[in-house]
Amino acid sequence: MRPAGRCTTKVSDTMSNPPDWIDFNGLPAVRIAAPDGATAIITAHGAQLVSWVPARGRERLYLSDRSTFAPGKAIRGGVPVIFPQFAERGGGPRHGFARTTKWELEESHGGADFACATLFLEDSAATRAHWPHAFRAELTVAVSGARLDIELEVENRGTAPFDFTAALHTYLRVAEVETVCVEGLQGHSYEDNAAGGASHIDRAETLVVGGEVDRLYPDAPATLLLRERGRSLALQSDGFRDAVIWNPWEEKCAALADMPPDGFRRMLCIEAANAARSIRLEPDATWFGRQTLVEV
Repeated sequence: MRPAGRCTTKVSDTMSNPPDWIDFNGLPAVRIAAPDGATAIITAHGAQLVSWVPARGRERLYLSDRSTFAPGKAIRGGVPVIFPQFAERGGGPRHGFARTTKWELEESHGGADFACATLFLEDSAATRAHWPHAFRAELTVAVSGARLDIELEVENRGTAPFDFTAALHTYLRVAEVETVCVEGLQGHSYEDNAAGGASHIDRAETLVVGGEVDRLYPDAPATLLLRERGRSLALQSDGFRDAVIWNPWEEKCAALADMPPDGFRRMLCIEAANAARSIRLEPDATWFGRQTLVEV
């Protein structure tokens, strides 16, 4: 059974809101706003969350000012939806096709203390060219006060099982990456993909970024904490077994055409993922995962 959360609030407790469609750098996007002032923006392109501002807060997501905003192109920043393939762990496009495909709006609604929108993607001739399976994916974003919920649901609509990997590739905005730390990973193993995929145990009490970081933590803790001067952010996941921590650092950032040379200093990716092992989904079955972010 799906865990209770903002995005699964009973319909009787909600009210329908007409979609607030806006132009976001040339792409159609839905803007949601809770009564308390919390807001989020999700593009139809990739169902990508590109902005989250908590109530009485400031922008918490990093979005590169050099990103490309065009059909078929990945947006650098926000929360790309990685499906049905993480990185190169499969035979399809890197990080899958979901992040570069147009999604449709299912609904937009809200209540006394939250706002929520759901977008969906179904298989088509274009998706089956990369991944020959019948599916429906839904992404739901909800905001309330200092909290953000992002939910990804995948349904197998075919007659045979299929395997997939997935992630919410969350780019968090930071003032200066060298001054932040991540708590909760001590004692857990990780694949160091910045060093050829070697396996290690994280012995440090906190993870501090002082160079390129590209780590996949299989079976990671459900709760992590990002600390920086003057504020902290708790990240909690359900349905995602793994965590990915990524920052390209100076040299690799400079090689990215859609990042400013100093962009690595303003971001840190902390991703909820199922990447170390694929998920097997039987016909008519549904998988669900959530990442919740809360300012603390």
